[in-house]
Amino acid sequence: MKKKLEVRQIETDVLIIGGGTAGCYAALTISRNSELSVLIAEKANIKRSGCLAAGVNAINAYIVKGRKPQDYVDYATGDAAGIVRQDLLLSAAEHFNEVTADMERMGLVILKDENGDYVTRGNRNIKINGENFKPILAKAVQDAEHVDVLNHVNITDLLVENNTVYGAVGFSIREEVAYVIHARAVLVATGGASGLYKPNNPGFSRHKMWYPPFNTGAGYAMGIRAGAEMTSFEMRFIALRCKDTIAPTGTIAQGVGAKQVNAKGRVYETEYGLTTSERVYGTVKENQLGNGPCYLKTSGLTREQDEELLKAYLNMAPSQTLKWIESGKLPSEQDVEIQGTEPYIVGGHTASGYWVNTRRETTVHGVYAAGDVAGGCPQKYVTGALAEGEIAALDIVEKLKQDGRKADTKKQETDILREYEKILNEEHPVFSVEELEEGMQKVMDEYAGGIACNYQYNEKQLNLADEKIRQLMQLSDQIAAQDMHELMFAYELKERLTVCRVLIAHLLNRKETRWHSFNENLDYPNEDPAYFAYVNSKLEDGDIRIILRDIVKENTYEHTD
Repeated sequence: MKKKLEVRQIETDVLIIGGGTAGCYAALTISRNSELSVLIAEKANIKRSGCLAAGVNAINAYIVKGRKPQDYVDYATGDAAGIVRQDLLLSAAEHFNEVTADMERMGLVILKDENGDYVTRGNRNIKINGENFKPILAKAVQDAEHVDVLNHVNITDLLVENNTVYGAVGFSIREEVAYVIHARAVLVATGGASGLYKPNNPGFSRHKMWYPPFNTGAGYAMGIRAGAEMTSFEMRFIALRCKDTIAPTGTIAQGVGAKQVNAKGRVYETEYGLTTSERVYGTVKENQLGNGPCYLKTSGLTREQDEELLKAYLNMAPSQTLKWIESGKLPSEQDVEIQGTEPYIVGGHTASGYWVNTRRETTVHGVYAAGDVAGGCPQKYVTGALAEGEIAALDIVEKLKQDGRKADTKKQETDILREYEKILNEEHPVFSVEELEEGMQKVMDEYAGGIACNYQYNEKQLNLADEKIRQLMQLSDQIAAQDMHELMFAYELKERLTVCRVLIAHLLNRKETRWHSFNENLDYPNEDPAYFAYVNSKLEDGDIRIILRDIVKENTYEHTD
């Protein structure tokens, strides 16, 4: 018997896709500043969803005493070799402290010294007890007026006519129900993309990765298909992590001042540079030169520092604390081996994402982007996601005062719903979702600069990668799902393949190496002033059109074409 989905229609003023940090804070902001109806659609549950699901032990973007927002702009600009939007960085940095204070009022515990000042960690960070960060934010959303939440609903497509949004379509991952949601504005806050490349750990442990495995590039993919302009996908992010546990290294490097050393004990970090990408690059090169393994030098720390690290990792990466305990050696008794992860596309650390104006509206009218899915504003972290959610929300409130548009999106809705049912009723799939996902990761790993080739690539390899990803996209049209949960996996594969194709186009069209390891182009191994520009893209009639845009120098940027 053929499966037929129940279709539920919902009307709302504002649809927020993704109930993570940016999405929740945007909903709160709209509730506080208007009587607009807001619906958050989240494929998990907002209490423990997004990058903050397990908590965090520091606010990594904060304007500490003696510093100003422009200092943060300068730092992030330097780290990204100038390929940033300074208007976005400044507008976010001006909100860092305000949103932090708001979270403290909601119940977030921020550590203070004997004078009542926040305890700092470096020039831009403050320490927190953040294991309950997301539940605190979720509770505030649940208590907010005019805000409803649809948990366990996976949004797949935006409803767009004449470059204007009218809502979105998705499905429940628990019930045989599809949702057609009509909205006057849509905020995409879904996070970045992991799982594009073969990960560090195989088999059962393949989801032990730096970035959440459930962030599959859904927000990017729905925007790409709707014709939104994207930026800087070629500025991939590769995290330097503790080996095997994939726990963060910044807690050690900044927390106790540990240096990167090779197997011979030589400090190598200063030889290659101290930007985020250079720290990864130096580690890769030392291993290639036969000087590995590489470590963070923790041997010789005090007992107090041991205790500090053990507690810090319990907050957000308990596997690292367990590894120390199981080995019978504390950090002071052994150095911590480090490695790079597979590459990710994530706008919270690099500039990858939607091309937005200063108020975070994309090139599709009525579609906004905030958090990891929004481009141009790297090093935004948690407070940047909160800030962007607030900035977008305030503009939505202002714009919807004059907005009363309507459109007929029936055909789009029908086509999307028909695709759901086709996958659910497919009886003879050629390949499983898992097989195609493994094929995709193998292609990206070997031909598009993954771990297997030390993050390096050339034009010939990228052209092969593009050809093979296109083949996998064709095969993905024949996949099957036994239930709604498997339907989610089917769409996660499709989303990742869409992002892979755009990523390959971006890597091909930045004909230089501006960020070692992040874009290590063997055909063009040096930086080229001709590419001191944004590499943007737009899907048009099935083809990816590349747009080179000049660096934005104004304090306010508006879309003009």
